[in-house]
Amino acid sequence: MRLIIGLTGGIGSGKSTVANEFKELGIDVVDADKVARQVVEPGQPALAEIELYFGKDVIDQEDALDRAKLRDIIFKCEAKKQWLNALLHPLIRDTMLAQLNAAKSEYAILEAPLLFENNLTKYTKYNLLVDVNEQVQIERAILRDGNTKAQIQAIMKAQLTREQRLEKADYIIDNNSEDLNTLKHNIKILHTQFLTLL
Repeated sequence: MRLIIGLTGGIGSGKSTVANEFKELGIDVVDADKVARQVVEPGQPALAEIELYFGKDVIDQEDALDRAKLRDIIFKCEAKKQWLNALLHPLIRDTMLAQLNAAKSEYAILEAPLLFENNLTKYTKYNLLVDVNEQVQIERAILRDGNTKAQIQAIMKAQLTREQRLEKADYIIDNNSEDLNTLKHNIKILHTQFLTLL
């Protein structure tokens, strides 16, 4: 079984930047968020089931899922949210595992913002946290997504606290600095460490 490293961090922590640096080093990265989008792409069986259950309203002009409409519906109705999770979670898990199994690099990375919350650590051997303080998180997420401070704080509330994540992580990379060269250097050190774990 290939070594799988979990990669996580709160909103605005710079997870994607770190994942891209590992890709530059030749490591295959499976992105849980991307997989979640792939399983509901037009033509996928899950999208047809969602349309049957929720109606045409949740499909946009391009025959794609209208995520905002679906979010509104499941936000207001716990039963519908549970139905959707029961449909999508096994599909996402199976697709994710298939992609991890197909990885060709010495080890693979599973990138997931809710790695700890969704218990994805059962598929990983070690877990790497991209850590930043909460003020930096808020500032970066506002800049990146154009969301309000209140929206960012609501997302942060749905995730584990910084302290909880720090407690659960095996490896921590500090990304408070804006210096990309330092970050790249630290990632190279981690990459070398991970290779010794094989």
